[in-house]
Amino acid sequence: MGAILLRGGRERKRHGIHRSVDAAPPVRTMSAERPPGTMMIMTITATPAPTRSATRLHGLDALRAAALGLGIVLHSIMAFAPGLPWLITDSVTSGVVWLPMYWIHLFRMTVFMLLAGYFGRMVLHRRGPAAYVKDRLLRIGLPVVAFWPIAVLSLGILAAVGAAVRGVAPPAAPDSDVPELLMLFTPGQLWFLLVLLECAVITVVVRAVLIRVFGSDRTGRASSAVGGWLSSYGGVFLVAVSYVVCLLLQGLSAEGIIAPATVLPELPPLIAYLGAFLAGWFLQARPDGLSRVAAQWPVQLVGAVVLAVAGFLTTPQQIGLPAHALIIGLAGWTWTYALLGMSVRFLTRERPVVRYLADASYWAYLLHLPLLVAIEIPLADQPWPIMIKLIITWVVAGAVLLGIYDLFVRSTWIGQWLNGHRRPRGLRT
Repeated sequence: MGAILLRGGRERKRHGIHRSVDAAPPVRTMSAERPPGTMMIMTITATPAPTRSATRLHGLDALRAAALGLGIVLHSIMAFAPGLPWLITDSVTSGVVWLPMYWIHLFRMTVFMLLAGYFGRMVLHRRGPAAYVKDRLLRIGLPVVAFWPIAVLSLGILAAVGAAVRGVAPPAAPDSDVPELLMLFTPGQLWFLLVLLECAVITVVVRAVLIRVFGSDRTGRASSAVGGWLSSYGGVFLVAVSYVVCLLLQGLSAEGIIAPATVLPELPPLIAYLGAFLAGWFLQARPDGLSRVAAQWPVQLVGAVVLAVAGFLTTPQQIGLPAHALIIGLAGWTWTYALLGMSVRFLTRERPVVRYLADASYWAYLLHLPLLVAIEIPLADQPWPIMIKLIITWVVAGAVLLGIYDLFVRSTWIGQWLNGHRRPRGLRT
């Protein structure tokens, strides 16, 4: 079964990808009957804003929802990539899908980890280190254990059923020197939660040591100073270092950051994602950090497009691993900064639908992959265009995930567990 999970994210092709979230607390920064015979209508109701001296950063809500949505899109198109070892391969494939897979993989997880670091420092300073670590264990660590049988173990069963129904060979197990026992309990697409826990624990421990040695005032001033460097125009070169180092340690750059296959920490991805987590952490320490990044979005976007194209059109064999790793690392971080800046700059007011989707995104991501595979099985041998199959997949998966979320998660103890709060239901009949 673990082999069918394809090493928890090691889909190695020309532009390989991995699979990806912090269920962040509310984003705040201090400043500031149906009648018989009628159809059910979905109405998203906004929760009244609490009265307190804080202003919600709606752009970060939108960015989190978009990043998680891109993760679901990523996994939905993998069935159409020619030659990619995946849980199910559609009868209709196209090399064109490598482009969106490459693009999404460049920045999706750096965005996730940056937001996690930003939220993390906010929670730590509001509740204290012990409460922060307890919260991460409850809302990040425990879901790995609780959802693993449904979200990960079920994938091997679905892949085998799909192959039997279609009369094709089951997905081949990739070559691996990892012990079979570890692969049997692979975290699969939930690997990012374990990495996020590692980042949080490392940060809290190192912070405690620094405060003990230098004092809280000096440590705080240093954090703000680092946030200033990272939010400058040259900051993107600093944050990209960890990404580039990861690619060099892997010895591979075209594949992007390769996710850990087991529950054991792996140094290259930990370096890359710890760097992203700390970037968010230090940006939060700088009062004007986000606004400084927001002002850069045009420059970052132009750089992101140019670097992403260059990374896609070149290979390490052509220009050398160090040069290609540098291009890929800078492409990933210019996209991260561009999207962060645009979100902060333009998404300044609350949008109830976006807020609802942001609240639902963690739940949806935890359980989306088995549902995608189950939907793709009956579609796989239909001679329909890829876009038609994707639309069917997205509509059905979205309806199921959001329906279950609204009925059984949003206003229940599950919502309290995953998101830290209960919200009124959004689907009214």
